[in-house]
Amino acid sequence: MKDYHFNVFYSDEDGGYIADILDLECCSAFGETPLAALQEVETAKKAWLAAARAAHKPVPKPRYRPAIYQLAPA
Repeated sequence: MKDYHFNVFYSDEDGGYIADILDLECCSAFGETPLAALQEVETAKKAWLAAARAAHKPVPKPRYRPAIYQLAPA
């Protein structure tokens, strides 16, 4: 299974880095550095998946890929 794609960006409003997973609705985390945000969102991902499974809700397959990874039309 492929893993979920993470986005990491700096937020002036929050004064730090935000990491999110678009395939998992509302799954995001904050960190003072990009690495800290990634570590936190990994924890959030595990909690998100565990909560969805415990509630018998569907778990989406990893599907989002940024444009840089998409194939150009032939």
